[in-house]
Amino acid sequence: MGQAGQALDLGGCNTASRSRLPKLFLLDERMASDRKAEIATGVILAATVAQLAVATFSSGLPQFEGKAFGARLVAYPLMMLAVPFCYVIHRRITGSTAPLPWSGFALIMTPFLIDVTGNTLNLYDSVSWWDDLNHFVNWLLLAAGIGVLLSRSKASPPWALGWLVAGLGAILAIGWELGEWYAFIRHGTELDTAYQDTLGDEFLGTMGAGLAGLWVAVRKRRALSQQIPRAG
Repeated sequence: MGQAGQALDLGGCNTASRSRLPKLFLLDERMASDRKAEIATGVILAATVAQLAVATFSSGLPQFEGKAFGARLVAYPLMMLAVPFCYVIHRRITGSTAPLPWSGFALIMTPFLIDVTGNTLNLYDSVSWWDDLNHFVNWLLLAAGIGVLLSRSKASPPWALGWLVAGLGAILAIGWELGEWYAFIRHGTELDTAYQDTLGDEFLGTMGAGLAGLWVAVRKRRALSQQIPRAG
């Protein structure tokens, strides 16, 4: 009887151990994913700064002329690092021990790399639809990164989080166009077509942010459904 009871207890322990194994595997996979995202963030930042430096200090390259790359060399890294910096400060103030959302940081930084790379390869001047594609894809990535960060907050239900991400993306798209107007258009040669171009860019940016908001809402809903305990 005693041996049978011990066998049953051992069986129970084995069952409990086996039930913990999937959680351990998921934890390992998440840590590996976070590490890859951290490396990707560093590579994105380094590649962007390197191209900005080449554009600023090189001469005789027409694709970089008249595009204020000296200012971008300062502004782009500051904007790319602003969100991680603020997140780290907030983390220290609140005493949070949650891992940093490197995937969100990488998504937010990627549009800057795409923009600089497009200039390096002269795609803005050689490919007619490149600028339009950029406004859609870049705001999709930027808003998706914001959504990854906000997904850790208490914002609910998922549809509200999606609308928040889409709204923030749209506001940032408008702000970016205002910045472009002030820096390049108001005293440039594109003033006659600026109105139509600006409206088109804002529309594409808003559509990209809207798609990101939908993705974030679906992602949040799936995460919440997995947290619901099963009956029985």
